[in-house]
Amino acid sequence: MSAYVIFIREHTTDAEQLQQYAQKAPLARTGHDITRLAFYGQFEVLEGPSAEGVAILCFPDMAAARAWYDSPAYQEARQHRFKGAEYRMLLVEGSDVSPA
Repeated sequence: MSAYVIFIREHTTDAEQLQQYAQKAPLARTGHDITRLAFYGQFEVLEGPSAEGVAILCFPDMAAARAWYDSPAYQEARQHRFKGAEYRMLLVEGSDVSPA
């Protein structure tokens, strides 16, 4: 069953650190089956607090998403994300059910 990692950037605290993250994070995708469904494009908050940006990545399953997240390359990159911005990050299992 597919799985999705959802990034919600709430507030940038250090643009330089966030830039380093933006340079290193793509390298962590190597060897992982990831589809970018949404990537910091235009969005509209319909309910809840505002955000600066949103990204959604699709993985074949929860284990594949976890393998990417736990990979040494992403663990190194995310240290810059932690220093560069306040984020919420979610891992959610997909339903893989087609609409009727």
